[in-house]
Amino acid sequence: MSSKQRVFEDFRLYAVTDLREDDLSVLAKIEAAYAGGVDIVQLRSKTLNDHALYRIGREIRAISERMGKLFFVNDRPDLALALKADGVHLGQEDMPFQAARALCRGAGRRFWIGRSTHRIDQALEAESEGADYVAVGPVFATPTKPGRKAAGLEYVREVSAQLKIPLVAIGGIDATNIRQVLEAGARRIAVVRALFGGDDAYQAAQRLRSEIDQFQSLATL
Repeated sequence: MSSKQRVFEDFRLYAVTDLREDDLSVLAKIEAAYAGGVDIVQLRSKTLNDHALYRIGREIRAISERMGKLFFVNDRPDLALALKADGVHLGQEDMPFQAARALCRGAGRRFWIGRSTHRIDQALEAESEGADYVAVGPVFATPTKPGRKAAGLEYVREVSAQLKIPLVAIGGIDATNIRQVLEAGARRIAVVRALFGGDDAYQAAQRLRSEIDQFQSLATL
């Protein structure tokens, strides 16, 4: 098993950016997040142009390679391939899964594809299509998904009981409620503001990772 495959098999903390400005200062937070326990960073922005995303993405990829972690891109298989990312995350309205998979076969290496889901039928469909993981949420209401009704903890319970592929709980999760999400069945957690919304991404990542690891240790006793 390759080192990257091992990271994916064992990943627990997944960080998603929400970039609003073309500002390389975010790279210090991303490096700190990786150092604090993040396994995957996803490049996500709903406002930046492709030139800015490519420039920032190249830097994130370099950090991920140096630290032995994974780098994914949101929405855009083409950009993920151009950046030589490790994977891409697709929303429900993005490129159809099979088209993305066909495009990414040309990468010449292992390339992971995840899918956002908000209902159990979407999660089951993603699994049947061959998704490597599904994102489950938003668990709680979050400003990064305006207008999107929270899927709730019950959805986490439902998916964790039925799916065989990894699920990642996302949406409004932070240190105050992460235990509820873990108790609902999630073993992998994705966060946005809980890491990048504060000043100390390293400490935030450490705290979240500690919560996940401690819960996992207790669950195996």
